[in-house]
Amino acid sequence: MGGVTKDLAARAAELTIGFDLDMTLIDSRPGIKAVYDRLAAETGVFIDSDLAVTRLGPPLDEELAHWFPAERVEELSERYRAIYPEYAITPTPAMPGAVEAVDAVRAAGGRPVVVTAKYAPNAQLHLAQVGIDAEVRGWLWAEAKAEALIEYGASVYVGDHLGDVRGARMAGALSVAVTTGPCDAAELRAAGADVVLTDLTEFPAWLAGHRAAAA
Repeated sequence: MGGVTKDLAARAAELTIGFDLDMTLIDSRPGIKAVYDRLAAETGVFIDSDLAVTRLGPPLDEELAHWFPAERVEELSERYRAIYPEYAITPTPAMPGAVEAVDAVRAAGGRPVVVTAKYAPNAQLHLAQVGIDAEVRGWLWAEAKAEALIEYGASVYVGDHLGDVRGARMAGALSVAVTTGPCDAAELRAAGADVVLTDLTEFPAWLAGHRAAAA
């Protein structure tokens, strides 16, 4: 137990903070809807894009499996990622407080990292579009996010989904959840979130208090 406590303290002192992407740092619903609409037009297969964007978080393959037979999912995942930059980047804004939250980490001498289930090159395009500078690890969902969080030595992981909470807990990181995605505060707390914020506009003040308490 002492070794674990010491390790967590060291990670907190280094201040590496992980962030989820979709519905945490960016409101990806308009862009993802546009990609699904284009994919539906190309394939002639109906996709309820309004429904699809209410359940962002899990890997793309899981959503495509609702609309296409299993043998086509891999092919259409590749097509989705190929057309994504053209249709999804420009319509996608930063979430309220996202830029300031990442800036607060840097201002405190820390390192922000983005750990997402999204294809990393497309995630990087989103960050560049909204003016966020952070390292990116992609194609990691739920508990698998712990791999990158441990590698980076992240002491905090910020996300909007129950999967993000599970990833933080698997990594031994503090789970900070925001209610800007599909999960409400009660669900996030029940999943084990240590802190629940309304959105990232509350994050700089929380970070200042967290650092003061740690000191």
